[in-house]
Amino acid sequence: MDDITALILDDHAAFRRGFARLDDARDPAELLAVWEALALHLDIHAEAEEAILYPHLVRHGDDGAEETEDAIGDHNKIRDAVAESKLHEVGSDAWWEAVWRARRENSEHLAEEEDEALPDFRRHASVELRAELGQRWLTFYGDHKNGRNLPFSDKDPEKYVQDHR
Repeated sequence: MDDITALILDDHAAFRRGFARLDDARDPAELLAVWEALALHLDIHAEAEEAILYPHLVRHGDDGAEETEDAIGDHNKIRDAVAESKLHEVGSDAWWEAVWRARRENSEHLAEEEDEALPDFRRHASVELRAELGQRWLTFYGDHKNGRNLPFSDKDPEKYVQDHR
């Protein structure tokens, strides 16, 4: 069975590759093709973490509440930048500004998650729980193919933590 932390790290690697593909895209059609897929994946990933990983970390990590609150705030910033990009012509300066903001926020979030939240979770979660959550992760992606029935809306980080303690 897949460990949820490994599945999350797989997504992180896909995000890095997606942003690198944007660097190589040469025309608006290529930019759109790469960005639409990447932006959707970023949004789905945030929803999956908020539904599956962070409810456990907030209750069981050494710094789970703080790490969770920070992650939800990061997700909001990434979602907002993705939404902003959709308001502009692909390849325009305003579009690039939103895309680069998403990239910066995502890069910071991945580093914090990989260096703090995921190690904290691994220390406190059994192998069985990690496998169970990994299965839920895979099911979540199947149930929400192409973002089906997901709100992609910001959440209040403090309220999220309070609701999941």
